[in-house]
Amino acid sequence: MSSNGIDERLQRLLGGVELAELRLRMRRHFERVENGAAGDVLRLAQLSPTEHEALALLTGRPSRLSRSVQIDVGQLDAALHNAGIASSLRHALEILDGPIVNRVVLRTSMQAEWDRVTSWGLWHTALTGWLQTPAAIRQLKRRARQDADLAQRLLSRADIVMRRLPADGVPLSQLAAESLGNAHALDSGEAAATIVLAAWRHLEGSITCDIDSLEDGEPKDVLSRDERARDTWARAGVMVNELARPVLFLNLPVVGDAMTVATPGEPGYLSLRTLLRTPRVWAVKGMTVFVCENPNLVAITADRLGKSSAPLVCTDGMPAAAQRTLLTQLQCAGARLLVHGDFDWPGLQIANHVMRTWNAHPWRFGAKDYETAVTRAPHTRHDLSGACVPASWDAMLMPAMQRHGIAIPEEAVATSLLEDLRGIV
Repeated sequence: MSSNGIDERLQRLLGGVELAELRLRMRRHFERVENGAAGDVLRLAQLSPTEHEALALLTGRPSRLSRSVQIDVGQLDAALHNAGIASSLRHALEILDGPIVNRVVLRTSMQAEWDRVTSWGLWHTALTGWLQTPAAIRQLKRRARQDADLAQRLLSRADIVMRRLPADGVPLSQLAAESLGNAHALDSGEAAATIVLAAWRHLEGSITCDIDSLEDGEPKDVLSRDERARDTWARAGVMVNELARPVLFLNLPVVGDAMTVATPGEPGYLSLRTLLRTPRVWAVKGMTVFVCENPNLVAITADRLGKSSAPLVCTDGMPAAAQRTLLTQLQCAGARLLVHGDFDWPGLQIANHVMRTWNAHPWRFGAKDYETAVTRAPHTRHDLSGACVPASWDAMLMPAMQRHGIAIPEEAVATSLLEDLRGIV
């Protein structure tokens, strides 16, 4: 017996660094089967001379040089047992390098563990629904580093948060502190936050919107692939950076004088904090609400039309959380949204987003409108730059803009837009 407790004969036959690769290949055989048995054949190819000699000694075969060999596992087991070296080849390999774990058994056991975690009937309904999707399992396994016990702990934390949603304008840090005991537990990149956001988005995609009640949900197309976490939190009633970039509007009607949001005819602002904590009841069912891209157009409209202007909301570029929240509220309240923007590639990208997300329609924003603007509207020639963006609502708009190569700001066509804002009350 050697100093490490291993039979010296076994050490000479299969031990040592030079035969480590051979032992590894043998172990892989047993990882694929329950046990070596009579009739079970182990095939080994591309053997080195050292490996071939070791196998010849192990099996008692003549050492004829060959790059491959077939071993009857049952016979070898009997030979090792009779010699008192080990009870079997598998046992010999385990003596030298530790236990062999059967991959089939391991996979079955791991799958049973994951099934137990993901199908547990007491998770929040949104988590349960999300966990039925293949993407959810992949994401959860990645976040839990393939550890089912860790996955269960992550789901438990997400479940606690989900049971607080939708919230009533609570700051994200407060929700994290009260739910998970750490004000940063729901920060961007945290596993619990990722799971909660994914489950909430899945929930939104499976419910419909009653335009008479914000509490009944949101439309399926409220989601976009590139939306930010802050926007999802906002729809769940949770505020992230609640005072950043408020939404600008003009003449939005509300139900009841006590809910007045701005002086009629004067531009007003609403922060995400206000929209979530004290949501207005918008009196816009069946009404057209115009959506523009630039704050200057709101100022021009207020100066020219004042109280007589139709309702107008400004996205101020790509809509942020406050803009998204207000547009969602207006859509759910039954408004018909018409959108306009700059005749440039970012303007088309913004309009694509607004039309897709809130089922809006174009407002003087087609190829014919662009051709008219090129001819009539005052503009300083500005070559269009950047990647071209097709307009989802008018296949001819992008080619027309490519042909002329002129970008036209929204303010340059204000006169025609004011005609619509004056004509619809």
